[in-house]
Amino acid sequence: MADCVFCKIAAGEIPAKFVAETAGTVAFRDMSPKAQVHVLVIPRRHYPNLGAVAAAEPALVAEMVSAAAGVAGAEGVAEGYRIIANTGLGGGQTVFHAHLHMLAGPSLPGF
Repeated sequence: MADCVFCKIAAGEIPAKFVAETAGTVAFRDMSPKAQVHVLVIPRRHYPNLGAVAAAEPALVAEMVSAAAGVAGAEGVAEGYRIIANTGLGGGQTVFHAHLHMLAGPSLPGF
């Protein structure tokens, strides 16, 4: 989508330092981190939310989760991290391109 910031990041039109890449995903640090480690994992193709990814390409959801786990390992937090997917306005989603938040660290907010 022409106006999607995450599509532009995935395409290299907006600079971002990727911390990991797979065939279908890219991962980069969140600009407003909510934890010591806060990385976003997005699909390269545009989907408005994780449910849409699951409906169209279930294997891509697994690839996203696997990419998040790989980042956690690379960051040294593989034994303790959180993966969050906000969906829709009511679920707190602010960028309508599917993405996972991988968060870890001692200041990890509780639920």
